[in-house]
Amino acid sequence: MTDIAQGQFLEHLYWKDAEALLTNKTVVVIPIGAQSKEHGYHLPLNNDFLMAEYLKHAIAKRLPVVIAPTINYSFYPAMAEYPGSVSLKSETASSMFCDIVSSFARFGPRYFYFLNTGISTIRPLKVAAEALAREGMSVTYSDLRVLLQTVRLAVEEQEGGTHADEIETSIMLYMAPDVVKMEQAVLDFHGDGPGPFSRERRPDAVYSPSGAWGDPTKASKEKGERLVTALVDGIARDIKRIFENIESISTKI
Repeated sequence: MTDIAQGQFLEHLYWKDAEALLTNKTVVVIPIGAQSKEHGYHLPLNNDFLMAEYLKHAIAKRLPVVIAPTINYSFYPAMAEYPGSVSLKSETASSMFCDIVSSFARFGPRYFYFLNTGISTIRPLKVAAEALAREGMSVTYSDLRVLLQTVRLAVEEQEGGTHADEIETSIMLYMAPDVVKMEQAVLDFHGDGPGPFSRERRPDAVYSPSGAWGDPTKASKEKGERLVTALVDGIARDIKRIFENIESISTKI
């Protein structure tokens, strides 16, 4: 691995310090967490931002990475109907990811990991990763569906859902319990459907009066602890693979 003793937060550094850290063996972690995206009646608009902030600090304690400032806007089309929710176009999000990585790459880094806290963000991330690979950069990202799959099967009681639901609410009860208003949590699952969430019943949308999709009333801090542990461990494994790849390439040169 690099000679950084622990994770460093880029925003706290001076540019001369950044110059020393940004090398061709550095892994740059770029968190993504919406700061203006609805999460039902019981979770705040900055839910994903709080999650990203928690996770990046957990990773900084484990691995010698450089952590970029959290990206607080991206592609969230399913929530666009709910006041306070902001969504970029997928193409805009992809271009933003490419521009950020290309900017860092000017100073040496070639390995990037997007600490991703969304699901819809995977689409523009995939496009960006493919484009950047053609320019010689390695870009990977976290997929919550994969990282939480095993633990989710073990703890989940709700019938269905994936947003501001039992799982996400449990995570927040562990990460940031003070922001969770469990007295406002309601079961809001009316089956799957095409298109975005809507407060009205429409054939082209998923009906969700509250903006949640699932049953947050079944959430608990105990479930959250298991989920968060799996999430941090999974992200750490992802990043360790990048370091292993860097070391493997170095030994062949």
